[in-house]
Amino acid sequence: MTFSPGVAAEPPMRRRNIWGFGLGTLGRDMVATLVTMFLLVYLTEVVQVSNATLGAITVVLVVMRLFDAVNDPVMGYVVDNTRTRWGKFKPWIAGGALAWAGATLLMFSDWGLTGPAFVVVFIGVYLLWEVAYTVNDISYWGMLPSLSRRQPERERIGVVARVCANVGVFALVVALVPVTEALTDVLGSAQRAWFTLAAAGVVVMLAFQAITLLTTRQRVSGRAAAHTPLRELLRVIVGNDQLLWVTLAMVAFMTGYTITTSLGLYYFTYIYGQSGMYSVFAAILGITQITGLLVFPLVSARLSRRRVHLLATGLCVAGYTVFLVAGSTMVLVGLAGVLLFSGQAFIQLLMLMFIADSVEYGQWKLGRRNESVTFSLQPFIYKAASALGSGAVGATLILSGINDAEGAADITAGGAAAFKVAMMVLPMLLVVLSWLILARRYRLDEATYASIVAELRTREAALGEQGDAEGQPIPAGGGDEG
Repeated sequence: MTFSPGVAAEPPMRRRNIWGFGLGTLGRDMVATLVTMFLLVYLTEVVQVSNATLGAITVVLVVMRLFDAVNDPVMGYVVDNTRTRWGKFKPWIAGGALAWAGATLLMFSDWGLTGPAFVVVFIGVYLLWEVAYTVNDISYWGMLPSLSRRQPERERIGVVARVCANVGVFALVVALVPVTEALTDVLGSAQRAWFTLAAAGVVVMLAFQAITLLTTRQRVSGRAAAHTPLRELLRVIVGNDQLLWVTLAMVAFMTGYTITTSLGLYYFTYIYGQSGMYSVFAAILGITQITGLLVFPLVSARLSRRRVHLLATGLCVAGYTVFLVAGSTMVLVGLAGVLLFSGQAFIQLLMLMFIADSVEYGQWKLGRRNESVTFSLQPFIYKAASALGSGAVGATLILSGINDAEGAADITAGGAAAFKVAMMVLPMLLVVLSWLILARRYRLDEATYASIVAELRTREAALGEQGDAEGQPIPAGGGDEG
């Protein structure tokens, strides 16, 4: 199998789904990254909150992100039981995107508040942001399994989606420092500079979400998509043991990843001592990660997913090891980033495929197809990891002395050591834990998945469901979400 999602041999419907779905991630991941990775930077470096306020906000972020993560399956239940002329996914994608855009602009507005009043308003705005993000994220990713049941085609959709997402992410990461500094000079205020950057991200997000809404079409549906009673919501999740193991493993991995990326700008400012090198480093990582996603189909064509996961984990561990001994040598720091983010790119895509395959496993085991409830565990993974990571980052900034520091000269040797342990050692241990969980508990290899799909098609044929050219079930009306 080669990565060729846009070649002429692809039927028009497949091309529309591959590119229409994938392009939708470009702006939305840009906006998500601005908050998940850089909100604390904005609060500490621009708003310049006190240690007391930062401590309160850290607690708020951990509690609210965990609370919101637990609510994700409920939103998945709502989406799975939605019936409209536009299908069950697209109305929620559109509504969530608009609300999310408004909440992002509010997040980076000047409230003119300090102390407890600032924390109270922050809670309200952040809650709105998280709810809107949940609505959009669960409906968006929940649509992926309905676009195809074929593993190679899912991989192509997933590759394009993750490449576009990472283009958005690293465009923001690379541009953040130089763009905000330039805008600060023009606008006369760092706060207005960050608001302008947020507004630009919102415009890009809405434009590319519109492409997804206008071009994608559902191809997998059928009787298995019947209404799910609320009382069965827990059974859909708990009964899918493979989904639970993937979730546990990926929460561990993404927590480590979140800690590392969230501390990146602080590392170059206060440990390395040259904040300008952050953009250079981010550009290297962006190219590395996108390259890793592009070569994933070539690697997966030659290695089983289990071996790809082992390879990716080894690259991450090697990257963290080099990072620890790199010191101020930029070549070694860059090498560490290349190793770490090439491995992370593979694991990022594997997580998407593992969850997508769990949809068919749940349908096979429980007799009900629930794409959105199943994929609600993906935002749960990110939010739980973000909550745990935010707690670790907030504690690290306070304990290392960075939140009170003016520059690298103010950081003690003990503070620098504590920072490196939090940024490199802890995430490395979490990466290894993630691999151990999946190596021991995840059973949906390629052969097992193929047998499950074959049995599902036999069941569907016995029920008299129609199928498309690939043998995928579609309802009598054609299965088009419109």
